[in-house]
Amino acid sequence: MTFGRKLRKASGLFAIAFGALTIATGSTTLLGALEMGAVVRFVLWFNTLAGGAYMVAGLGLWQGKRWAFPLALAIFAATLVVFAAFGLHVALGGLFEMRTVFAMALRSTIWGAIALVAHRTLPGQGAPLDPKSSIFNGKSPK
Repeated sequence: MTFGRKLRKASGLFAIAFGALTIATGSTTLLGALEMGAVVRFVLWFNTLAGGAYMVAGLGLWQGKRWAFPLALAIFAATLVVFAAFGLHVALGGLFEMRTVFAMALRSTIWGAIALVAHRTLPGQGAPLDPKSSIFNGKSPK
């Protein structure tokens, strides 16, 4: 198994697990079983619903499906849009928890990285990901 394939499969498994945890914690909070302080409802709803998309994208990555890249990219873009809306909410004086800032930054980073992995490792999406390539050591692949 090539390095790129291992990375793609590991990213897929991570996305599936991350999605399952996101749905579990989001659902528990929405149902009132967890008290999370100043919850920003639209962020909580987005993250909970996005958990399903995380799992689908992860399955697509695991299976090497070409559609996993556009889905991962859409998740990344949607997360950035919700993060920006959250920033506007905060700027307008809305209540929030600092952990939401960290969580959204983490989600944005994770989905940016997963989209990059999908782009570089799925067939027909981009240059193959090789440990000897520029992403790792500054040299162009041969």
